[in-house]
Amino acid sequence: MITLILIAGGVSVTLAALAYGWRAAEEAYDKLLAGSAFEIIRSVSVANDRIIVDLPVSAFEILALAPDDRIVYRIIDRTGRTITGYDGVPAPVEQAGTAGQGEAVYYSGEFGGEEVRLVAVRRLFVERSFVGEVVVVVGHTLRARTALAWDIARNALFIVAIAGLVLIGLTVFAVRSALRPLRRIERALLTRDPTDLSPLDVTAPREVETMVSAIDRFMGRLSRRVEIMQNLIADATHQLRTPMAALRAQAELAGEEKDAEQLRIIAKRIQNRAVGLSRLTNQLLNQALIIHRADATAQMPIDLRVVAIRVSDEIDHDLNSGQDDLRLDLPEEPVIVLGDELSLVEATKNLVNNAFRYGKPPVTLSVRDGRRRAIMVSDQGEGIPEGDWADSGRRFARTAGSAPDSAGLGLSIVNAVAEAHQGHLIFSRALDGGFCATLEFPVPGRTDP
Repeated sequence: MITLILIAGGVSVTLAALAYGWRAAEEAYDKLLAGSAFEIIRSVSVANDRIIVDLPVSAFEILALAPDDRIVYRIIDRTGRTITGYDGVPAPVEQAGTAGQGEAVYYSGEFGGEEVRLVAVRRLFVERSFVGEVVVVVGHTLRARTALAWDIARNALFIVAIAGLVLIGLTVFAVRSALRPLRRIERALLTRDPTDLSPLDVTAPREVETMVSAIDRFMGRLSRRVEIMQNLIADATHQLRTPMAALRAQAELAGEEKDAEQLRIIAKRIQNRAVGLSRLTNQLLNQALIIHRADATAQMPIDLRVVAIRVSDEIDHDLNSGQDDLRLDLPEEPVIVLGDELSLVEATKNLVNNAFRYGKPPVTLSVRDGRRRAIMVSDQGEGIPEGDWADSGRRFARTAGSAPDSAGLGLSIVNAVAEAHQGHLIFSRALDGGFCATLEFPVPGRTDP
């Protein structure tokens, strides 16, 4: 693109130089023609009703400054007759009187098969014996002025060429200097440890900062993906090993047990372990899925009432005594937030299941609109002690309100969904003494102070 711009600029400057050279040469030689014509017109006089012309040598000495050109002239009386000079010299179109006395009129014509440049001046005589005007036409060919035009253009182009070379050198230097940060970024990436996903520490000009920021954002997303994978592996290793070992031990005891009553007890323990292991596995997978969707899924307008209805249809009804124990409290108008419906449904299901598992019915699922939009789950139990509210959203957090078989992942999933939607997980006490967990979200398009 820079090369094309320079070529276009060079062509434009060349044309401008040629035009300037021709105009300068034309003005210079037109002044020579005019000087010669005025010398001649001053030498014209009237005597005895006759036009007398005493051609001055100085008039032709002026035109001799162009030695390679042919000089032509013609003096015309009031009747259009040639007094002296060449009859073939074209008369001016302004001879009829459109040009004022003493005013030079320039025009082009042809004489002897060659193009000539001409000037005409007129002089009005008002004598007793002669009344009328005399027109003097002087011209010469274009060889000298053409040579001068090319000479001026060549000199201008030489200066432009020198300036162009300097400009090209400066452009190459500027482009290389501007692209030098890209090489620093390349070296910084090539020499970096493969496990280092921290932001780039590279100084860059404003034009390259956007690219560095984009690389940093990409590395941040990649770092979160790697962290999700590492957390999943660590969580699976940490959390699944113990229940699987316990399940295997119970199975081995069942194989050695002969008493039917003890076998039933062991079978019940195996069932409980299997249910707990299944719940833990689902929570681990849900957490990895939700954190993954926070980066991979575009947020769309979601009606929180639809989320609440889906939760009421998909919750584990084995945890409560009946479907009627979950109460829905929904407004008539839509309550829209920007988010991922699957993530919001999974987070709300965790809150509802926790309310059924650890709280007391009835459990109410509410949606509220206002300065911030919210979906709330409340029950009549004591809930989490207030002193543990701040730490309840951490992975594997075990609070005083947790059951012994809790893995501590449910509220961590809810908290991760809230953060991915620029929201908050808030715990509070209801007016009737119950416990309330609320997911608050910003109103789309509104910036809170």
